[in-house]
Amino acid sequence: MDFNKQVIDEFRANNGQVGGYFEGARLLLLTTTGARSGKPHTTPLGYLPDGGERMLVIASAGGAPNNPAWYHNVKANPRATVETGVLIFDVEAEVLEGAERDVAFARAVEGDPGWADYQAKTTRTIPVVALRVVGPPRGSAPSGGAYLTLVHDGFRRELALIRKELSDAERPGLGVQLRINCLTVCQGLHHHHTGEDTMMFPGLAERHPSLAPALERLAEEHERIAALLEELKQALAREDPLKVRAEIERLVDELEAHLTYEEEQLIPILDLA
Repeated sequence: MDFNKQVIDEFRANNGQVGGYFEGARLLLLTTTGARSGKPHTTPLGYLPDGGERMLVIASAGGAPNNPAWYHNVKANPRATVETGVLIFDVEAEVLEGAERDVAFARAVEGDPGWADYQAKTTRTIPVVALRVVGPPRGSAPSGGAYLTLVHDGFRRELALIRKELSDAERPGLGVQLRINCLTVCQGLHHHHTGEDTMMFPGLAERHPSLAPALERLAEEHERIAALLEELKQALAREDPLKVRAEIERLVDELEAHLTYEEEQLIPILDLA
């Protein structure tokens, strides 16, 4: 409990970034309703991306003989809350069964053999739980500029993780989970840029006509990034690790320049609002 509280406090204080055991991992905070107490219960968990609408968490409990408390909580009350350090989501938890569970667990082991070690330590079949997002996300940033920075830093962290996973891959092919991680970040960037193009940029242009040149440049950069995302998807479809790595590097370089310029131009205006 003391360990969990330390991780939770650090996670919330640093917008989802922690050190120690969880450093460099994909981490979320899952808040469930106690099956017996009815009180909120928050647990830090590693997760697997599963497209834009779901995240997968594994009830390993380090290979202990019993399922963890949070698993019993979502079995009793599937509605829960997820914090990613950038956004807060309401989710509906679903325990995966049969072949779907086995495929998801195999993907986890492919990315981190430690999950197989946990399974080997216990006679129970370790559950995999899908957390499906329900309703719009909520932000916890104090200003529009701070929120934009958090979103951008989330993409930066995810791309850094993908680059590391590509470098650490022991086999020449692309693992299923690694492909899903890439496609998930592609989908997230597409949604983020579409929202900016259709909502944020037109609103800023109306209120701040002097931003027109910057907004035009940002929109053009969105088109270039969309083209890079498409090329990355094609490389993933061909299962070409060298091409995927090259496309990730191109995307990271283009995106970092874009995010930096957007922050320079828009954060002062968003913070004034």
